[in-house]
Amino acid sequence: MTTAQNTQLWQDIGAIADDESLMKRLSRFAAKLAKEKKDSSLMTKDDFFAMIERGERAYENGECTRLQPGETVTQMLRRRGYDL
Repeated sequence: MTTAQNTQLWQDIGAIADDESLMKRLSRFAAKLAKEKKDSSLMTKDDFFAMIERGERAYENGECTRLQPGETVTQMLRRRGYDL
């Protein structure tokens, strides 16, 4: 949304701010829009279980890293090549 569009939106809201019935309608419409917006960070149940299965296969194939006895997570990450 451009600055001009944003300014126009707020001017329009200001124009109806003194009318309670219009503000109620605007509030209901805004709530509907908020429900329509889907959070892209959420995953579906199927995606979650597919991720778990990929992890299990990686574990079975030895494609995972284990902490050595007495090793911290930071030490393990450095051992795996991460620059911490």
